[in-house]
Amino acid sequence: MAPPPPPRTLSPSSSSPSLRSSGRRPLPSARLVGRWVQRPSCSLSMNGCGAAVAGAGAVAVRETRALPAAGAAGDAVGQLREAVAALEAADPPASPSGIIRIEVPVRQRGDAVEWLHAQGDLRARCFFSARAAAPLPECPALAIASAGNGNGNGAGGVGGEQRQRPVSVAGVGSAVFFRGTEPFSLRDWRAIKRFLPRDCPLIRAYGAIRFDATSDHSVEWEEFGSFYFIVPQVEYNELEESSVLATTIAWDDSLSWTWQNAVKELQSTLQKISSSPIKVNNSTLQTTILNLNHVPTKASWDLAVTKALQMIKGKQRELVKVVLARCSRYITDTCIDPVELLACLKVEGQNAYQFCIQPPDAPAFVGNSPEQLFHRKYLNISSEALAGTRARGKTRADDFQIGQDLLLSSKEDNEFTIVRDSIKKKLEAS
Repeated sequence: MAPPPPPRTLSPSSSSPSLRSSGRRPLPSARLVGRWVQRPSCSLSMNGCGAAVAGAGAVAVRETRALPAAGAAGDAVGQLREAVAALEAADPPASPSGIIRIEVPVRQRGDAVEWLHAQGDLRARCFFSARAAAPLPECPALAIASAGNGNGNGAGGVGGEQRQRPVSVAGVGSAVFFRGTEPFSLRDWRAIKRFLPRDCPLIRAYGAIRFDATSDHSVEWEEFGSFYFIVPQVEYNELEESSVLATTIAWDDSLSWTWQNAVKELQSTLQKISSSPIKVNNSTLQTTILNLNHVPTKASWDLAVTKALQMIKGKQRELVKVVLARCSRYITDTCIDPVELLACLKVEGQNAYQFCIQPPDAPAFVGNSPEQLFHRKYLNISSEALAGTRARGKTRADDFQIGQDLLLSSKEDNEFTIVRDSIKKKLEAS
């Protein structure tokens, strides 16, 4: 099985629901999960990587419209429905393409996972969270009206406003998606950038790219293609002390997706949006494992480890470091909800990035990673990798001793050096 795509944020079974996990480590953090049966592919919008956009510039209309702050998420949903209804009633834009974000600040801070859970089985959903409640990378601060009297004495801002940054985002529906079967290319990157204006930084595309798009892949990855990104139709931004509910409408006549198409589909999605979050059980999954199967088997795994060690210790030094991935399939007595699994991962890995990506009629790709594989800001590129890890101790004294062992271990130092030099070499070659 080919490795899963890394984030940028129940395996298929016609008889029994199951959980499939795969990744670069023996105990991977990325999982495919969710009831899925193979059926004709469907979409809620346009594929922004269509052939018609080759060489095209940015879409003509690029706007963010802010509505008055709401006291609760339910009020914000009502405001968005009214705003989109007004768009339908007005004359359509003269421009053949565009993207418009309409957002409503919500004075209450809500939980993005609970909001996503409340949306049920709405197709095309995503979730991304930063580490340890830190702001999401490169997300700008938002001005949120404070709950004070608006006399300028509110904390952190002028005129009753506070500047806050998103810590997690959840989205449903697809204003525009980007999917291809060939390896991700500069052309595909430019197709995505057409819909991401610099002056509207919260219009973002969330998704994943396969590590190796030229290798064979299992059927459960079919709907992801070699890459898959979406700009959500409806998006919930959890901020440091409040939240924002937003909707995005995108159209492009050259892709046979008109303004009328976009408005109609957005109204349909908004009517299904639940305004009340639903608490998620984040302590344990209420399911029983009926069967567990590893590929390769334990015996084959041991042989692979032995062979790898022989290659590492051999005179030719064919290998210096390798991570042997495996696939694990769990057959369970109930269908596992991807959002419930996500909630459990958030508790388990508070110092990690959580993500969930689920195309329409496909399984969900859920992950919990402490690393940031790739980050670019202007001309600066950075990458994070962990090597030489240990389980935490039961006490602070245990943690200190484990930390000292890591620092003084020549084996761990060598492993970290290999990883660091490999990343450095790849960055210098790019």
